[in-house]
Amino acid sequence: MTTVQEAADRVAAPRPRGGIAQSVSDSLVVAKRNLIRMTRIPEMIIFGMIQPIMFVVLFTYVFGGSIQVGASTSTQAYREFLMAGIFAQTVTFATAGAGAGIADDMHKGLIDRFRSLPMARGAVLTGRTLADLVQTALTLVVLAVVALLVGWRTHENLGKVLLGFLLLLLLGYAFSWIGALIGLSVRTPEAATSGGLIWLFPLTFISNAFVDANNMPGFLQTIAEWNPFSATVQACRELFGNLPPGFEAPDAWPMQHPVLASVIWSVLILVVFRTLAVRKYRSAV
Repeated sequence: MTTVQEAADRVAAPRPRGGIAQSVSDSLVVAKRNLIRMTRIPEMIIFGMIQPIMFVVLFTYVFGGSIQVGASTSTQAYREFLMAGIFAQTVTFATAGAGAGIADDMHKGLIDRFRSLPMARGAVLTGRTLADLVQTALTLVVLAVVALLVGWRTHENLGKVLLGFLLLLLLGYAFSWIGALIGLSVRTPEAATSGGLIWLFPLTFISNAFVDANNMPGFLQTIAEWNPFSATVQACRELFGNLPPGFEAPDAWPMQHPVLASVIWSVLILVVFRTLAVRKYRSAV
């Protein structure tokens, strides 16, 4: 009888999974949980879309025609020059939301419950960042439609355009791990939101996102040229065919090889801050 029972237990017991398989499965479960939560709070998605749409409209119609890019001051040239910067700003500003969400889970004790479960240590953070990536992708789709409505156009083949959007999503995913680290390091969601935005404004404005970096003072131009944000913006402009007439890329290596520089920067940020965030999660109390 005992032998029969032991055999039945072995059949009923789940097969042990490897570390990678368990991590992927647990991460997808957490991601699904966060996506369901987003659908139940639609204002999170709606408000996340309003700000970038406002930036598109304001910069296009207020500054368009007043800022020289390359050899042109036309509204259309600036509109096409601007959109890569707006896209990149949108994916990086999602960092604040990622940090606030994790800080809120910490504040409510949800993270402590996850830590008590037999699940992969990094799955909670990976699942959260994957859910944020889905929301960012949705926001980019809506923003691209708005951009098309106000006159933005691409002038390269579909493959290059899709590659540009993939670079944007990679940058956004890498920056979401910075938000995760901030969310684990503060005590309240409000602090995470402030901490997630305070450094993003200088990062995005001391760049080539909204103006030609060639027109900046010497030291600011150097910062802008080596800014990881600028590399992705420049890469997208080239892949979208949105470089204005007479525009000359700066001599700095990231501006001469923006696609490669964008990938290197994004992967480096992802590896460093994922490592730090997972380590912080394991030591959180």
